[in-house]
Amino acid sequence: MKVIYTEKQRLHHVRFEFLNGEATPCFEKPERADMVLNALNSHGGFTMVEPNSYGDAPMRWVHTDDYVDFLASCWDQWVEAFGDVHDASPYCFAPARHLRNRIPKDIEGRLGYYSFDMTAAITAGSWKAIVAATECALTGVDLIKQGEHAAFALCRPPGHHAAPDLMGGYCYANNAAIAAESFIRQGAKRVAVLDIDYHHGNGTQSIFYNRSDVLFASIHGDPDYDYPHYLGFADEEGEGEGLGFNLNLPLPLHTTDWSVYEPVLATALARIAEYKPDALVISLGMDTFADDPISYFKLMRTDYRNIGWMIGLLNIPTLFVFEGGYAVDDLGHNTVAVLDGFNKARV
Repeated sequence: MKVIYTEKQRLHHVRFEFLNGEATPCFEKPERADMVLNALNSHGGFTMVEPNSYGDAPMRWVHTDDYVDFLASCWDQWVEAFGDVHDASPYCFAPARHLRNRIPKDIEGRLGYYSFDMTAAITAGSWKAIVAATECALTGVDLIKQGEHAAFALCRPPGHHAAPDLMGGYCYANNAAIAAESFIRQGAKRVAVLDIDYHHGNGTQSIFYNRSDVLFASIHGDPDYDYPHYLGFADEEGEGEGLGFNLNLPLPLHTTDWSVYEPVLATALARIAEYKPDALVISLGMDTFADDPISYFKLMRTDYRNIGWMIGLLNIPTLFVFEGGYAVDDLGHNTVAVLDGFNKARV
């Protein structure tokens, strides 16, 4: 399997996030990709590929122009106002129930307008890394269109929380959504996105909620009790043309082990098989691991091999797009277990 990665993604390195009321070293850090790369190289059987260049135009397929322009210019505006000592981070937000849809001119106001939490600060290298992450996903699409059955886009920063005009949850541009849209624009009639990150892919849901050409399915922690809180409930089934093409499968936080997870994964895969997509995008979050520091599921490494095997049995051209996972010492081995299980289902 080909793995798409570029060192440009290391340029994004947020110093702190706010967790439980205090500034905490950010869990989403460059070392996450390092651990995955080390495990891939140790395991063997994977070919590393540099991404092609696409610029920011594909971001605008799923994100608003003003939001993309904000991401590109935010750091320079922040430095002009406050210097380069601290990361650019919002301090106030625009709740939807009070929003007049006016975009402030001040950079602090703009940060709050385009953010839904305080986990997605912007640094000097963020924009280049954000573009590079989307290019990894897009290159994966092109490899599959050229005949590869599967590919792994090792993207960071991750993307599944990024909505059309909002960043949050370590996410800025929605890599998986951009990849799904690229498949559609290159001729696919139907694409499925399966999100197996512990946290609901609220951004991906928002992007495709009114569409029937992209089926979104997500298995995640119950949003009544965990992030992102405001989306991810089972009764969110899509709207308009998209009604019936959004499948949320929330699970209890502290009691979800493989015995609970496996039948729910089978339900999601059965729905995808029924949909008959031309391509499958996996938002590959690894924070369902028992030792993840900010999540509560109890999956083990052998479970990840089973996940990959079950996905592989669908026999659909598949792009894996890297999302969350913060138990850094185990992250690479768990990721390899998914990909190895997928490959073995093809044997």
